Order: sequence, then C-alpha cells, then structure tokens
Amino acid sequence: MRIIFMGTPGYAAPTLEALHAAGHEIVAVYSQPPRPAGRRGLEVLPSPVHRTADALGIEVFTPKSLKSEDEQAAFRALNADAAVVVAYGLILPKPILEAPRLGAWNGHASLLPRWRGAAPIQRAIMAGDSETGVMIMQMDEGLDTGPVALTETVEITPAMTTGELHDKLADVTAKLMVEAMARLETGKLPVTAQPDEGVTYAAKISKAETRVDFTLEAQQVHDHVRGLAPSPGAWFEIASGDRAERVKLLAAEVADMDVKGQAPGTVLDDQLTIATGKGAIRLLTLQKAGGKPLKAEDFLRGTAIAPGTVIG
Repeated sequence: MRIIFMGTPGYAAPTLEALHAAGHEIVAVYSQPPRPAGRRGLEVLPSPVHRTADALGIEVFTPKSLKSEDEQAAFRALNADAAVVVAYGLILPKPILEAPRLGAWNGHASLLPRWRGAAPIQRAIMAGDSETGVMIMQMDEGLDTGPVALTETVEITPAMTTGELHDKLADVTAKLMVEAMARLETGKLPVTAQPDEGVTYAAKISKAETRVDFTLEAQQVHDHVRGLAPSPGAWFEIASGDRAERVKLLAAEVADMDVKGQAPGTVLDDQLTIATGKGAIRLLTLQKAGGKPLKAEDFLRGTAIAPGTVIG
C-alpha cells in the first residue's frame, strides 16, 4: 500500500523500518522539526525517525502544525492508502485523519482505555502495573479514543525499567503494525470500540514529579524510580558543604529492614539503605550532575553519606 508514516522518537523507528521491509511504499514521512541537542543545545539534530527515513531514502516533512489548509492540501496530494502514526507528537486535525483512503492507524503503548495520552510506558510502571501492551487503533479526533483492531499484552516484571519496557514495546509495535497493514490491505481488519470503563490518562512527566518522595511506601518509591529510568531520572538531594547537591537515582530495590522510629529519608546503614514512609529501599545506581552512573559502593567511595544522614 501507499503509506504515510508519522512518528518522531526512537520508539517509532522500528515500525517505519518494518513497514518498509514488508514492501509497502512509504510515500512520505512526517516528523517533528529538528531540535537543539547536546548538553548546551548548540547542535540542531533531526529526530530519530527523520534520520531513519533519510537512511531509507524517504522524503521527510517537518511542519510545526498540520492545521493550515496548505499543509492539509499537501498531505491529501500524497494520495495515501493509509497513515501510520507512532508517537508523532502533533495533533492530527479531522482533514488529515480523513485524507488517507483507509484511514489513520496508531500504534499505542498501553492496553486502552488505560493510559491514554503522552506517557503510557512511564505511567504504567510508576503505577505498579503488572502488565501493559500495544494496541493498533483506528484514529479519531479524540485522545486515543478510537476503536481497536489488534492487541498484544506484555508483562511488566517487578524490576523492569521504562527503558527496558520501551525497547520491548517498540518491537511489538513494529510487528503488530505490519500485521495490521497486511490485514487492512485485504479488507480484513475489523475494529472494536473501546470500553467506557477503566479510562486513565498518562499525562506527560513533569519536572516537579521526578523528585523522590521518601514519605511514600518503599514499593511506591521503587516503582517511581524504575518508571523514570533511565530518563528523565528520579532524583534527590544531599548536603554538600553549604549547598544541596542533586543526585539522580537510576536503580533501587525494596529492602527487608526494620525502619521503626526512623524518619523517611534517613540513611540506615553503609549500603545506602533508606527509610521510607513504610519499609526501606536500597539505592543501587546513582549519578551526579556531569558524572557517569555509579554502583552504590563506587558512589560512596567519592561521596561520604553516613548512617543517620537524612536525604531527600
């Protein structure tokens, strides 16, 4: 089929590659505009999907919006059979959704209607969910509200991080979308409306919520840490002279230790076991600003944190 592919981050690149390998004609790729990159933001780089499309020799369009009549006319002129959307990041107006002959199809990383929205992978882990998945959905004007065609469930193991789940779901999305387009081409891709019950929203992760809250239960702290790993990363502060120094926490585990009478955030031993609102958590991998990730024992060689210290 003639397909327009719309995506931006690395998550979406495997689906573009898989559709191309399956023999579909990718008539164009739409991706968000190049953005400043690097520590100082001095270099402007195209998105991962943009770079993948360049490698495949596919024309790329990077409009800031699809609301103008000119952009919508250019989209229609591509005469696509279908549009495939994976983590594109821009709202698709009704004229864009209706332009392809067979509609627009989204690969969404959750078991809808749970975790509609921008950050379904992070939210599933942060909420302590034991499973998630991928759904291929026919898009409508709502926020991830369209009818579902295909589903694959994926287990979230107890120590799994967002980075690990991200990579697994990206591969599942690619496989499932290839199957969906093959069925769509033969006219055998029925859809089912989403249920009205169980709707939750996966809001974009804000900077304010990335700080570790040790007043939560140990399991909640653990889920928060792995849900933000490796990026943007949960963090806490420690005293450093007369100032507070931020430390990113990339891995932790629930610890079996009595914390009775200890305030949340109190360091309990020389292995960075920390009291929480209920139970304790042991810090495993940490990173200072500008430094590299370190195991706890290596971190403590350069930064003394004595038992009894309160962090947060």
